[in-house]
Amino acid sequence: GDFVALSDVCDEATALLIKREVSDGVIAPGYTPEAIEVLKEKRKGTYCVIQIDPDYVPAPIEHKQVFGVTFEQGRNEVKLDDPALFEDIPTKNKTFTPEAKRDLIISLITLKYTQSNSVCYVKDGQAIGIGAGQQSRIHCTRLAGSKADEWWLRQCPKVMNLPFKEKIRRADRDNTINVYISDEWEDVLQDGVWEQFFTEKPEPLTREEKKAWIAQNKGVSVGSDAFFPFGDNIERAHKSGVEYIAEAGGSIRDDNVIDTCDKYGIAMAFTHVRLFHH
Repeated sequence: GDFVALSDVCDEATALLIKREVSDGVIAPGYTPEAIEVLKEKRKGTYCVIQIDPDYVPAPIEHKQVFGVTFEQGRNEVKLDDPALFEDIPTKNKTFTPEAKRDLIISLITLKYTQSNSVCYVKDGQAIGIGAGQQSRIHCTRLAGSKADEWWLRQCPKVMNLPFKEKIRRADRDNTINVYISDEWEDVLQDGVWEQFFTEKPEPLTREEKKAWIAQNKGVSVGSDAFFPFGDNIERAHKSGVEYIAEAGGSIRDDNVIDTCDKYGIAMAFTHVRLFHH
């Protein structure tokens, strides 16, 4: 199921945030008494609360069984905050802001724990689009990019000012926004339907308005768990405001990828680290 993973002791404020979100459990190095009281009320007392020893060191070799066959591999212990990951910069733009490096590290950590192939868009310290488990790198980039675009569209003034009814449920509000900003917006604005959610019928968010708003998104970072094989990935990433990229490098078409980055002034680092690990 869905678990919340925390890197620090869970306090009451964090527990209150977790309480309203759908998840099956939480794992953290500790909990304050106030946090425990809050979490005990979630899911009628059946919510799974796990405390882990932050000093625990797992075995260096992993074992997995699949239909009677045992696979062994070394644990993925790669250090993704190593400054050396950002030393090989083949693009003309070689400037990574501290915020961009932070976001790229977040993207790489996210990719470490996703199924390959995978691409992750990050902005302002949070993952805003993840495309994982796809058969093609460009499919990852498109999927993650569409999620990043949706995240950004939700902050469009026209969306933020939608005239929702006062007591509409949070899940209904979220799902309605999802449809409103999609190409199926008529599903929530048709007569007999919009009255369930809004105090008055909103104007649709046109394709031109969406395109103009998405074009305002800047400073996005992208990480890839292996090399980008073609420049089409960069073209798609650019449409979602990407200005910084971290990828393994090593494709026979690296020159095409670099040229496409230079075309848009994107700074790209070759990490020389493949995050394929299963």
